[in-house]
Amino acid sequence: MIEAWSAEDVRAAEVPLLESGVPLMQMAAFMLATTSTPALLPTGSGEELDALPGVRVALLVGSGANGGDALHAGAVLASREADVVAACISERVHPEGLEALREAGGRVVDLSAGPTSPDWSSTIADVLACDLVFDGLVGIGATGPLRGVALELVRSLTGADELARTLEVARTSTSTGPGRARKGTAIATLGGGPRTGRTERPRPVVVAVDAPSGIGVDDGTVGGPVLPADVTLTFGATKPGLLLPPAAHLAGDVHFVDLGLSQPIAEQGAEPVLRRLELGDVADLWPVPGPTDDKYSRGVLGVVAGTPTYPGAAVLVTTAAVRTGAGMVRYVGPDAVAASVLAARPEVVPAEGRVQAWTVGPGLPGEGAGDDAGQLARAREALDAAAGDPDQDRAPVPVVVDAGALDLVATRVQDGGRLSAHVVLTPHAGELSRLLRALGERAGRDEVEAEPLRHARRAHELTGATVLLKGGVTVVVGPGVVYSQADASGWVATAGSGDVLSGILGTLLAAYPQECVDEPDLAARLAAAASLVHGVAGGAANPGGPVSALDVARAVPAVVAELLRDDEDE
Repeated sequence: MIEAWSAEDVRAAEVPLLESGVPLMQMAAFMLATTSTPALLPTGSGEELDALPGVRVALLVGSGANGGDALHAGAVLASREADVVAACISERVHPEGLEALREAGGRVVDLSAGPTSPDWSSTIADVLACDLVFDGLVGIGATGPLRGVALELVRSLTGADELARTLEVARTSTSTGPGRARKGTAIATLGGGPRTGRTERPRPVVVAVDAPSGIGVDDGTVGGPVLPADVTLTFGATKPGLLLPPAAHLAGDVHFVDLGLSQPIAEQGAEPVLRRLELGDVADLWPVPGPTDDKYSRGVLGVVAGTPTYPGAAVLVTTAAVRTGAGMVRYVGPDAVAASVLAARPEVVPAEGRVQAWTVGPGLPGEGAGDDAGQLARAREALDAAAGDPDQDRAPVPVVVDAGALDLVATRVQDGGRLSAHVVLTPHAGELSRLLRALGERAGRDEVEAEPLRHARRAHELTGATVLLKGGVTVVVGPGVVYSQADASGWVATAGSGDVLSGILGTLLAAYPQECVDEPDLAARLAAAASLVHGVAGGAANPGGPVSALDVARAVPAVVAELLRDDEDE
């Protein structure tokens, strides 16, 4: 599991190490220099990293510690014969780093006067012509969008046609997805693929120092221009903004570099701000039947989905549930839709009965659009089951609420009701905006997309439910926990894909019905696991190419089997 910590916690953990003389900046700078240079060497050249003649490196340097990291890293590269230029946007850059760079033969350009600086235009041209650019304009303590000279410099760089075009190609062609985080420090290649030689490089490789300058380090917001990174090296602890949308799309591949902060952070008693599940975490969570299990003990999922107008949603949800490993799937709905479900999945039981969890809403109209064949009424009854009924000896059960059934949540909260964390809402940005507006919040879709974490948290606060906000990076908010998952490619953004996710998630909840009720944060962890498997299945269905929602569902069994095999091998 990847854990991300707030900037405040990271800075507090650094204090005792710095006071004891641990050279954190020099350690970070050395790792920055040595892990960035392999991609600059021609393939098969046989060159060593201690000699980089002809390599051109630009440092974008502000007054903070990240600027100091960049200066010291530049000094390491300059000592290895690289041509290094530091574009300093402040007169008060890190003095020791500046001295180290000059002593190693690096050049320093003062751009503190902004575009009126005499070397402004020539330095912009130098940066664009470089092989490697380190972005150290602001530190992790900065808040809000870039301002002043930093803003003008990034505007000048991203406004250059060549850089803007090539960086856009890099963002859309990367195979690892936005904000893809990795443990360890080795970087085989940067910028989306192996390099065949310096002369063929179409653009600089941009490496962000700790975080791309201008992003919300703690919340992933993007309030203004940011220089998109191919790679971000984050030191000491992963920062939340690197894993959260929309900033995750600007961070490239995220590599964590351990500087020994884990123990000081733990000693502070701080909790991670955000978590991201990895494949092994999902394997540990996945329900594996034993020799004494039967279809009931494995989990029975009830499904209220689809209408005569939109029957396909029911087919997708039930197919995903069956292929995810539900012990039994019960479909509750009109006969015409049930016939479509049975034609696709004869294992599904088209009858009411006891269930361990519900998935409701896919393919249903919202309230006010008419109750197509009584499906909203059935979804409302299923939502009632989340609270249980002691008089009828009915225990609370988890419920996944998607699409049209989200309107029922708004109505319930407006009437004074409140949900529990074992109810998981799965809106996309537009649906979350609609839910929040119904609850009296001012939140358009654009606002939700600009600050997804804040709005998902607000929905959780208002409803009491766990909230899974779907997107290129999925955000899950539960009681005291936040997860972000970036496991799917853009090909998975297709009609019906969310229905498949709701079937996967419902199956997981059905396997842990009592645990989800007793452990308020478990539903969020299972929701993150479902998102991961859904995304990986999308990639496995047709690597690098288009997929349909049904393709994703069909790929789930093999993905789960591979996860479990890998876990056994470790």
